[in-house]
Amino acid sequence: MFDKLEFLEEKHIDLSKKISDPDVINNQGLWQKLVKEHAELEPIVEKYKEYKMSKQGLADAKEVLYDKSADDELRELAKMEMDDLEEKITNLEEELKVLLLPKDPNDDKNVIVEIRAGAGGDEAGLFAAELFRMYTRYAENNGWKTELMSLNETGVGGYKEVIFLIRGKGAYSRLKYESGAHRVQRIPATESGGRIHTSTATVAVLPEVEDVEFEINPNDLRIDVFRSSGSGGQSVNTTDSAVRVTHLPTNMVVSCQDEKSQHKNKEKAIKILKARLLDLKVREQQAEIAENRKSQVGTGDRSERIRTYNFPQGRITDHRINMTIYKLDSFMEGEISEMLEALITSDQAEKLKQVENQ
Repeated sequence: MFDKLEFLEEKHIDLSKKISDPDVINNQGLWQKLVKEHAELEPIVEKYKEYKMSKQGLADAKEVLYDKSADDELRELAKMEMDDLEEKITNLEEELKVLLLPKDPNDDKNVIVEIRAGAGGDEAGLFAAELFRMYTRYAENNGWKTELMSLNETGVGGYKEVIFLIRGKGAYSRLKYESGAHRVQRIPATESGGRIHTSTATVAVLPEVEDVEFEINPNDLRIDVFRSSGSGGQSVNTTDSAVRVTHLPTNMVVSCQDEKSQHKNKEKAIKILKARLLDLKVREQQAEIAENRKSQVGTGDRSERIRTYNFPQGRITDHRINMTIYKLDSFMEGEISEMLEALITSDQAEKLKQVENQ
């Protein structure tokens, strides 16, 4: 580990020189690439510097402690400092291990979130709408922007399906753990007998795909246009602006009709399609690499029940990490950071365990 840290520190110094070089600055493409690489190394290098300073401080304190010419008070202070530094060094070593874990290349990307009503009829649609509101509130709390891409309403205030984009640095790194089946338990407003019903909605979180990363052969696409319509079949648009894109090799279909412009609807549909296709490709690769091994968090299995929202008890339980929070009202208002932090910590612990067992 320490050989790697020394190497990264030297690389960081080298990058600092390069990004200050006028010749490199004039080459904006190269300069931006090196600046990004420099910024990614910064937290690791700073933590390693703090670690080395603590190790030096510990060595200095030991020297005082074992110096027979030092007075008792000075040696007692050195002993106290040693105890503090030994604890700090242990913590810093754990932090450095986490920082050295392989970084998900998608972590800094924007995300496309797809929410679909599952079992439970109208109640499932209402729950899907509430999840959409929860994630948009969370995005607002982080200063991120949201953009609606596709919406299919139920007619009673719920959603059969909603697809939206969240733009924000690190959005994928935090929201990727939300993929899976979400279950709600509560008494619906239409239930006269006061019985608790169980409904579900599925969430898929996909990293936004840049054009340079993933290209689709135009010959693999079938583009159909049709007239947009609202709930109940009411006409929203008198022109054929809605677009349906079919990826022929996989038979994957995406429809968009929220924009008045056919061009914009086509653009959004292809963006969603690219994200889905890349996600499919990545999951197939992961399945090949680890056929029977599942990590504790974030398996990406869309059928996996990951969380239960129990309204009568005011609790949310995440089944992957066996964590329960009794703050349902604020959670549904987008205050989901506590749960996300726990998921990230659990994921990191699992990855550390795998690295140590290799």
